[in-house]
Amino acid sequence: MGETIVSMNGICKYFPGVKALDNVQFELRSGEVMALLGENGAGKSTLMKILSGVYTRDAGTMDIFGKPYGDLLPKQAQQVGVAIIHQELNMCPHLTVTENMFLGREIQRGLCVDKRAMEKAAEQILSELKIDISPTDRVGDLPVSKQQMVEIAKALSIKARILIMDEPTSALTAKEIDELFRIIRKLREDGCGIVYISHRLEELQHIVDRVTIMRDGQYIMTANFQDLTMDQIITNMVGREIKEKFPRVECPRGEKVFGVRHLNAGRLVRDVSFSVYAGEIVGIAGLMGAGRTETTRAIFGVDPRTSGEILLDGKPISCKNPRQSIQLGVVLIPEDRKKDGLCTKLPIRKNIALPNLDLLCNKFGVISSRKESEMCDKAVADLRIKTPSVEVNASTLSGGNQQKVVVGKWLARKSRVVIFDEPTRGIDVAAKVEIYNIMNQLKQQGIAVICVSSELPEVMGIADRILVMCDGRITGEVMAKETTQSEILTLATQFENKFTVAAAEEE
Repeated sequence: MGETIVSMNGICKYFPGVKALDNVQFELRSGEVMALLGENGAGKSTLMKILSGVYTRDAGTMDIFGKPYGDLLPKQAQQVGVAIIHQELNMCPHLTVTENMFLGREIQRGLCVDKRAMEKAAEQILSELKIDISPTDRVGDLPVSKQQMVEIAKALSIKARILIMDEPTSALTAKEIDELFRIIRKLREDGCGIVYISHRLEELQHIVDRVTIMRDGQYIMTANFQDLTMDQIITNMVGREIKEKFPRVECPRGEKVFGVRHLNAGRLVRDVSFSVYAGEIVGIAGLMGAGRTETTRAIFGVDPRTSGEILLDGKPISCKNPRQSIQLGVVLIPEDRKKDGLCTKLPIRKNIALPNLDLLCNKFGVISSRKESEMCDKAVADLRIKTPSVEVNASTLSGGNQQKVVVGKWLARKSRVVIFDEPTRGIDVAAKVEIYNIMNQLKQQGIAVICVSSELPEVMGIADRILVMCDGRITGEVMAKETTQSEILTLATQFENKFTVAAAEEE
């Protein structure tokens, strides 16, 4: 590790009703990976947005490469050498890799854009990083992992020496994570300073040099990673010891609540059948592309079904669209809460009320303000949503609290079947435990709970029974207490032999 390239001291930031940062300090050195850790709402993203020019600060000083700076604009931050790679990638899907890398700063020859020069420059950067992507590939055709590599290449094209990575592995497979870590190590060797924000604490040991921990908008500590245990990191993050990562609740299995029979939908849902009983959580595991999310969307009525039957309390029901499903008590907490679960520009109150207007309106279609207030206040209290008011926009909440709002709007209508798709993606350790406790409460109430998760320890820790999918099919069913990760992975890789199928079809 070399010289200090970022020094922030006494940083304060206020939002209406919230003190997001309170006298925070932060330091980054060249040639190091600094993990910035804390619960959702700790202030990590706010601090980095000040560094990258997205937010202005209300107090404090900031030095970059030894030079003091006032408030920066995003373009100024880029010019200084700061680049941020957001969790939600900011790529233009219809443009090529080259066009994305040089968007807004195109190389020109006279009055014309020099396309060839840009492609050559892009190819050189991609080659240096050993990224197997063509500069002419359309970004929208690339998987998320490759799009992320393009973001990194773009950062290097502006000669960024300070890279901020916000949850960079949240949508990546194990192999893709290895590739990302290889690139991070190369950047570190080249003298870049990298700020690594992640809730996946198990990753840190592979790449992190030092950690800075924040809590409730305040600076807690900075230390060498090797000097801390994982328990010490978690305790400093949450301010208390978390005794149990996966709080399992034992319940007697009751009657069959929900069933799916021979469900087919598109290419990735093929003859799926399963049941869910009262008093249990059913997990769905599998590799990316196995058809897990597609199955939940088909059940909820987001995607059309080609065939199959859905049963509630033993009787067939019609869930041809989300509206029908909601009215029947079958609800989905989607994988992408910001895109599919929330109206982020609307207040918490409206987010909770919108899917429940049938419960809040009188026969003339007029919303009862009293009922609406009671419903929202109950959801906030029951789920312990951290917010100054139900009138603040959902976008201002942390990831964990946003997830609670999505859950809250469905619990307000006493749903019978609750499907969680990647319920803890992008949220911190303490918020994860809160979500697990909510799932346990539903389980105890006799509500059918289905949980889709890419995290094997999670699905094994919280589910009672696990369905494993591969290639759009259920390839196995195991009891969580009796299985192993190896057994689940074996079932998750039982791909259909295409050659055998093709031969059979020819006959």
